[in-house]
Amino acid sequence: MEHHQGNQLVRRISNLVQQNKELSKELRKLRDDYNELLRKNEEYEHIVAKYTDFAEVKEVLLTEKVPTLKFNMVTVLYADIHGFSEILPEDIAEKHSQMLMDQLDHLFIKFDEIIGKYPIEKIKTIGDSYMGAGGIPEKNITNPIEVVLAAFEIIQTVNSFCLENKAIWEICLGIHTGPVTAVATGKVKITYDIKGDTVNIASRMESSGISGKVLISVMTYELVKEFFDCEYYGKLPVKYKGNLDIYVVKGIKTELSENGWGIVPDQQFRTKFALIQFHDLQELILDMLEKGLPADLFYHNVKHTVDVVTEVELIGWAEGISDEEVLILKTAALFHDSGHTISYDNHEFYGAEIARQILPKFNYSQDEISQVCQLIMSTKMPPTPTNLLEEIICDSDLDYLGRIDFIPVSNTLYEELKVRNKVGTLSDWNKLQLSFISKHQYFTHTARKLREVNKQIQIERIRKLIT
Repeated sequence: MEHHQGNQLVRRISNLVQQNKELSKELRKLRDDYNELLRKNEEYEHIVAKYTDFAEVKEVLLTEKVPTLKFNMVTVLYADIHGFSEILPEDIAEKHSQMLMDQLDHLFIKFDEIIGKYPIEKIKTIGDSYMGAGGIPEKNITNPIEVVLAAFEIIQTVNSFCLENKAIWEICLGIHTGPVTAVATGKVKITYDIKGDTVNIASRMESSGISGKVLISVMTYELVKEFFDCEYYGKLPVKYKGNLDIYVVKGIKTELSENGWGIVPDQQFRTKFALIQFHDLQELILDMLEKGLPADLFYHNVKHTVDVVTEVELIGWAEGISDEEVLILKTAALFHDSGHTISYDNHEFYGAEIARQILPKFNYSQDEISQVCQLIMSTKMPPTPTNLLEEIICDSDLDYLGRIDFIPVSNTLYEELKVRNKVGTLSDWNKLQLSFISKHQYFTHTARKLREVNKQIQIERIRKLIT
């Protein structure tokens, strides 16, 4: 009996020893895995620290997810809203708590609708605080203006709600423009959380603000002062940055608002805004041309598009056209050769179709889009303009005929046509050019004044080449 018990004890001890060995082996494996994880994490952090641009990080890490994105120009709106529970005795306010929550939810839904009209991202709501940001996830240079416009609509919404429901709500808003880091989460619906001094400053401005007023930092002020009447408010102490100048936005400038009331933007405001937004549109289209134009487009390349955009503005101002007409012309010039990304022949038609697809996203009206498309079609050869704007874009498109670099530029057009078997020898080309330029005439007074004399010189140069 004792011998049997002794054997059992030996087996138990042997099993425990074996289990201990296995546990020790697993523990060593876990420790090795943990050390490897630490090593990879250090490498990862080193790469992220080295590359500040998200596109570069994405390229380096390939399929790995990058935890943060960096945006250099984001306008953060921070709003805090309080109901009448703040000024009522506790026992009375408690009875109305559900009503207050319902009203707050209703107001936040209205806020969502307002910022949804602009390229502004809702970041989050915390209690009775609301945060949005313009300039993410798509970068743009107009986000300060759009955020201020949204802020005014939010205040008007709160005021209207209080009147209609006999409610008492107070709202304070702070707006600041600067860099942020953003973390994207979600697969179906992507949301962003943003951090940085810009967020902290916007929050502090809200807490220092006046009920029913929009406070903006000096950074935002410099970007919106051409559109809004602003009044100096004071200084906000900012840690490590000194004192920050703060302004109160009183309203839209009188001359840019409907009826001069400073509340609703008028057409002049929208045109002025669109001329600034044009830089974003231009960046988009030029990038599309860089990637989409054939490599053997030696003349109808990005440089030619930029030249025409510049020229229509110069001739347009000289001809005394309005800001709105300058915008329409510049937009048409930007798109006039974009159809080359689809087809060389009939590219004007395809350029107009591309404009119809893209311009609604930049808030162009259907009437404005129609004008742009008509101008694009007017550049079809031979030019036969029917109004001043068509004359300006046609003169701008053939500006090179009267420039001193006419010969080298025309040679690039020859090479482009030669590749497509649309022209014979260089001598044939020079004869064709001579015929065309001799019959050509500039339509606008400005182009005739600037280019006609030099065009006659180019005609003589071509004659000598042919001889």
